[in-house]
Amino acid sequence: MYTVKELFPTLQGEGAQAGRAAVFCRFAGCNLWSGREEDRATAVCQFCDTDFVGSDGVGGGKFETAQDLADAIEASWKSTSAGPQQRYVVFTGGEPLLQLDDALIAQLHLKGFEIAIETNGTIKVPKGIDWVCVSPKAGSDLIVLQANELKLVVPQEAEESLEKLMARFEKMDYRNRFLQPMDGPNLKSNTQLAVSLCQRRPLWRLSLQSHKLIGIR
Repeated sequence: MYTVKELFPTLQGEGAQAGRAAVFCRFAGCNLWSGREEDRATAVCQFCDTDFVGSDGVGGGKFETAQDLADAIEASWKSTSAGPQQRYVVFTGGEPLLQLDDALIAQLHLKGFEIAIETNGTIKVPKGIDWVCVSPKAGSDLIVLQANELKLVVPQEAEESLEKLMARFEKMDYRNRFLQPMDGPNLKSNTQLAVSLCQRRPLWRLSLQSHKLIGIR
């Protein structure tokens, strides 16, 4: 059984794959926050702006088997695409690795999908994932130390501590490193911080949430 909050076709809005046509599958549940506001203050991750509770979003629901969910993902791709070329699905959450498993990976590969995940990096990544984006959260136990992409939301700590954290990540095997300004009332100052950090440490690039800028999901 898979519990999906929402499932929809869109463009990837962030990071190295920004602008690419994709199906987004947002799984319900996370291991760093319950998703309930009353628990936010005591959660490991306190800045999440995403609703990942339940299965009542667009395209969401409960899927009994990997085949059922793979079929729904394929149908979502076909709703906006002429053919099977460049099929791409992004699993996000919450934390997608609480539910994404070998059976679903196999079914999607049979359908020709390239599979991407956006994970907090605290759960081992199963074999067969084609693109791994790790977005670490301060205070969590990061175990995924090798990935296609690292996306660090800033600020999570004081600027001095952030630079030390960035220096540590620079020694790890991430092929692309991005700083992404935290959304919210301080977005402007957070963006200025991210820009200045990228200028000082050019191994990092700026990631903006372009889907929000152009008004798509």
